[in-house]
Amino acid sequence: MNTEWMDEVARRAALHAALSDPGRLAVVELLSRGDASPSELARTLAVPSNLLAHHVNVLVEHGLVERTRSEGDGRRTYLRLLPVDLGTGPGALPRPARVLFVCTANSARSHLAVALWRSASDVPAASAGTHPAPAVHPGAVAAAARHDLTLGDARPRLLDDVRQDGDLVVTVCDRAHEEVDVDADVHWSIPDPVRAGTDDAFDRAVVALDRRVALLAPRLVA
Repeated sequence: MNTEWMDEVARRAALHAALSDPGRLAVVELLSRGDASPSELARTLAVPSNLLAHHVNVLVEHGLVERTRSEGDGRRTYLRLLPVDLGTGPGALPRPARVLFVCTANSARSHLAVALWRSASDVPAASAGTHPAPAVHPGAVAAAARHDLTLGDARPRLLDDVRQDGDLVVTVCDRAHEEVDVDADVHWSIPDPVRAGTDDAFDRAVVALDRRVALLAPRLVA
């Protein structure tokens, strides 16, 4: 019998064993929508923090979830679902009137997210910032060109001027997510490429956003 195949079967069996607990499966289901801090998950699931920590440790140990440090409040940790194929699909979510991507400066990640979204879904999309920059960052413009994305006449705009009733608000920035008046529906903890300012940083942001878009877009159904 093929040893490599049996090793792969054993690996997938271990993953499914890790998900055999309803609490851990619920954590994975929530993280399939977007990133969340342990405290956010504990509140949503109404479980004690020590039980939530146990579930998270098991998921991290099996390579299903990873921890990242917030770029906003450095004391905060976000949990991110890793791209592991379990042979199952996530559940559907109600179709919103529009998807609104939000970051702090509205100069890079949120515009790239809109461009990727428009290639993946017919649900309208827009972007905004909690503290808009004067202009879209040149690195984002260059990254869009490298990945054949269209930014159009994108410009930074204030969240209060853009947000509408019926929006599904997706924060793509830790700082924006942590502002008390944003109240996001989904959070994607995407590292800020402007901080590094390199082509590689912007390309990594595009890849990370593209993966999240590919997970969320098929779930929004009428």
